[in-house]
Amino acid sequence: MSDEMTSDHVPPARCETITLAGETAPWIVMLHGVSQDRRIFDKQVEEFSVDFRLLLIDLPGHGLSSDLPGPYGLEAFAESIHGTLKEAGLEHSHFWGTHLGAGVGLLLACRMPQFFRSLILEGPVFPGRSLPAVTNFLREVSETTRTDGIQAARDLWWNEGNWFAIIRARPDRCRAAEHRTIINDFLGQPWLDSGLANRPISPIDDQLSALDVPVLIMNGEHDLPDFHAATEQLATVLANCRCTVVKDAGGFPLWEYPERINDQVRLFLKHL
Repeated sequence: MSDEMTSDHVPPARCETITLAGETAPWIVMLHGVSQDRRIFDKQVEEFSVDFRLLLIDLPGHGLSSDLPGPYGLEAFAESIHGTLKEAGLEHSHFWGTHLGAGVGLLLACRMPQFFRSLILEGPVFPGRSLPAVTNFLREVSETTRTDGIQAARDLWWNEGNWFAIIRARPDRCRAAEHRTIINDFLGQPWLDSGLANRPISPIDDQLSALDVPVLIMNGEHDLPDFHAATEQLATVLANCRCTVVKDAGGFPLWEYPERINDQVRLFLKHL
């Protein structure tokens, strides 16, 4: 793996490794979004650890990496994740990311395409393109964290974040209490970094158009328009991309309807 992205100023994110499938099994790297951690993939771990080795990474400021300092944002996260992959000694892997984690995966794929066997992206951020409603809400949550404290910000994030609407509306089916526990464990440092919403990313459209990595993009039927728009934009740029809309799902189909998502991903991987 290239050392090109590694920075002495951005420490590697911490991770959990699951190797029940044996030392010759292919890898899947899994990366969550803002306010979450590796537990978002619990149902995927149950399904895929039989045939794949799994590397579950917690973004800086989240989970096992809660104490890692900022700045936070796509560029810094990508550097940190690159350091994690280098430390783990992986040479090739499938990559599964949701929301911001999916955006990090796209950024990394442009910079080290030889590492990626495939990209599995849920509601991806498109690096270098705007998400107006998401950015505005992040600013509101950031300000709430500063003025009213972390618990008020967590409440706002959960109660007003439209990406959680399906989980809130179907609490038993979509394990709302478990998801809220993950958010309650989030210490909120990235919310205090205004750059999470505002730090610019140079456009990567040309690099994305040069990728021949197989890509599967999934959006819930009721995901935010910003994320549907990002998927439409990515589909016009990526050469080897398949997009699917998950009926009845919202911002996190892999959590809301894991059986459906796991079936789709397994079929995608089978035909690579």
